[in-house]
Amino acid sequence: MLARVSGEPGLVRRLAPARLAGWRRVFLRGTPYPTLIGDADEAVDGAVLRVGPAILARLATYEGRDYVLTPVTVTTARGAVRARAWIASVWRAEVARGWP
Repeated sequence: MLARVSGEPGLVRRLAPARLAGWRRVFLRGTPYPTLIGDADEAVDGAVLRVGPAILARLATYEGRDYVLTPVTVTTARGAVRARAWIASVWRAEVARGWP
């Protein structure tokens, strides 16, 4: 999916495992897609990736208007890294229905 949306076939090889503390993954209300909500007792595993403006624009188009690129700090094998994550408004989160 990442290769197709970004237009960069090798991009997936640049993903680095990352952990985002203080957040929980839940469903975006009325969809099969995820979003994040703040939760001090939880953490979300994912990946971090450095991209240029053209790829970022393509990814933003894919993510759509429901999500806002939000500054976060993730932990990687190299330590803390400032990053951004697409997160929907909290009112869009289906809090009672946690992510599988």
